[in-house]
Amino acid sequence: MTTPPPLAITQGDPSGIGPEIVLQCFLQQPALCEDAVVLGHRGVFERARAWVDPEHRIEFDELSWGKDGLISQRAFAPPSPEDGAKRVIALINLEHWGSILEHVGQGLGEQRALAPQTQDALHSRRLPQMGRIEALSGEMAAQSIVSATRAALLGHVRAVVTAPIHKEALALALWDYPGHTELLQHECARFLGRPDSALPVRMMLTHDELTVVLVSIHISLKEAISSLSIHGVLETLHITDQALSRSLGRRPRIALSGLNPHAGEGGLMGREEIEMLTPALAQARAAGLDVHGPVSPDTVFMRARRTAQRPGEFDAVVALYHDQGLIPIKYLGLDQGVNVTLGLPLVRTSPDHGTAFDLAGLGQARASSLLEAVQVAQQLSSLT
Repeated sequence: MTTPPPLAITQGDPSGIGPEIVLQCFLQQPALCEDAVVLGHRGVFERARAWVDPEHRIEFDELSWGKDGLISQRAFAPPSPEDGAKRVIALINLEHWGSILEHVGQGLGEQRALAPQTQDALHSRRLPQMGRIEALSGEMAAQSIVSATRAALLGHVRAVVTAPIHKEALALALWDYPGHTELLQHECARFLGRPDSALPVRMMLTHDELTVVLVSIHISLKEAISSLSIHGVLETLHITDQALSRSLGRRPRIALSGLNPHAGEGGLMGREEIEMLTPALAQARAAGLDVHGPVSPDTVFMRARRTAQRPGEFDAVVALYHDQGLIPIKYLGLDQGVNVTLGLPLVRTSPDHGTAFDLAGLGQARASSLLEAVQVAQQLSSLT
């Protein structure tokens, strides 16, 4: 039987908690992470190891890319339940970024020069300061995302789990993307030879009790409302249906949230439900989707919530803008929430929280959500 490619985990913003929680995943659940490789700068992880692993249980096995995938002399012992057992972490060291791109970037075009303020820092191996927004941190974070994504597109890894990044640091490093989702979309669209607009993607946030998919992502509320369209809503319903049909093994029951109070009250509080949402639902039903709504946004998440007492009326809620969907998910707790990018030609998950600069470097950040993201990535990649 052929061994499947490994799972890739990126370092996140090195000024935040990303590197710490990545290492904690291997310490807390080594069996779950046994076949994972980590992409990041070795110095960043050695610094984080001092905070989360004072007993020096973690060792790094530095790997490299070859034309056919990973090159390594990996010899992992089975994870041991003993507290003192060593955890060997397979690391793709991005301090060798140029040589990595020779293998995972061939044929993908669009070579990129480093921002001037990061060139000297990278060459000198200076580490970013903790808890600070830095161009260097944004560059390091982007490098780990791009290398993992290209490796997944070429079949060298089977899924990508991304630790949190900071959008301002990404911008300072001259990566012109609002966040992970748009950067991943661009890399995948370029690989497929399409414009970004021809590869529609959506954010799905899933928790044990609630699953939400967003029509619009990282844009202002004013722009989210003005850009609302029948096409965009219908596209989101189809993307949600396709993704959940694979994972559930059946057609999902989807609720579409209204935009206005009480879903517009028949036009008394806005006409978006009448002019856009209802027509999108009608087209979706005609295509065989099990969709319902528009449901009043002040009750739809409560109705969809899954608890021990009640199963929930819907498998997912399609929300119309970022905060409409993320507030109820995050209110349920950040420890279990997972972000899944739908519409990509690869599996990508991430924790449902940010860089937590206030906790960075203290060794106190919890890895619960990242562990959930690894678990979901393992499950989804086994379905492809």
